Amino acid sequence: MSGKADSVKTIFYALGANFAIFIAKAVAAFFTGSGAMFAEAVHSLADTANQVLLLFGLRAAKRPASAEHPLGEGKAVYFWSFLVALLLFSVGGAFSIWEGLHKLSHPEPLRWAWVAVGVLTFGIIAESLSMWGCLHEVNKARNGRSLWRWFRESRQSELIVIFGEDFAALFGLVFALIAVVLTMVTGNPVFDAIGTIAIGVLLVLVAVFIAVEVKALLVGQSAEPEMRAALDAFLRERKEIERVFSVLTLQLGPDVMVAIKAQMRGVSDAQAQIEAINAIERDMRALFPQIRWSFFEPDVTD
Repeated sequence: MSGKADSVKTIFYALGANFAIFIAKAVAAFFTGSGAMFAEAVHSLADTANQVLLLFGLRAAKRPASAEHPLGEGKAVYFWSFLVALLLFSVGGAFSIWEGLHKLSHPEPLRWAWVAVGVLTFGIIAESLSMWGCLHEVNKARNGRSLWRWFRESRQSELIVIFGEDFAALFGLVFALIAVVLTMVTGNPVFDAIGTIAIGVLLVLVAVFIAVEVKALLVGQSAEPEMRAALDAFLRERKEIERVFSVLTLQLGPDVMVAIKAQMRGVSDAQAQIEAINAIERDMRALFPQIRWSFFEPDVTD
């Protein structure tokens, strides 16, 4: 089964990198007047705020179960992850597109362009380190799956968001560097504006992909396919179970709820049935520690 990535460590990697990059970009945007650099500064500021929101979401998800929330508040992290996607779309993507269109209609020459090149190079190095840290944690979780398959199947919304942000940030920096260099070589500020729009489009696309994945978790999604298959195999191999009718799982942040309906084998009375079910649930939790709640219904028909 998939390993468990350290989401908090990944978020702090990204938080430190994005804050440092934001300061550098903001200074460079002020001195150069580059629209692409300004868009990137706003993008990094939005990413920094997003990481703070994710940390808040992870903390909220750890609140214990209560009368109002009998299954805990694990899904709180999905709400904050979805909010991050909206901010990435609006503050990052839509603003960058607007800024690029403004620069197209009101072109301005670049000043101190080499400052922008130096800052963007620094940003690419810093963001590459953040991406490396993120991929290190992702590799623990994807267990041989392709990155695309992991992205579609993962239930760690905060890790999905950080991966998407790092991907957009790294390629956004590359777009900005290309735009600034082309503007320097040709003397035409249109390239800077086009680069700004390209950054915006990239951020919008990444934000949409993240939102789609997090929306599924927010509405209610099962555990990862790999875990469902392993759980089903575990139950069908148990000598206490004659037949498995249904196995339902629900991902609730870092925890999973399981509901099982099965026909028991060789139980003579209610006490024996209770003991058999308790043994199954005890072994199931030992094998799948992410299962926090389990509901077992013995029956003779579906």
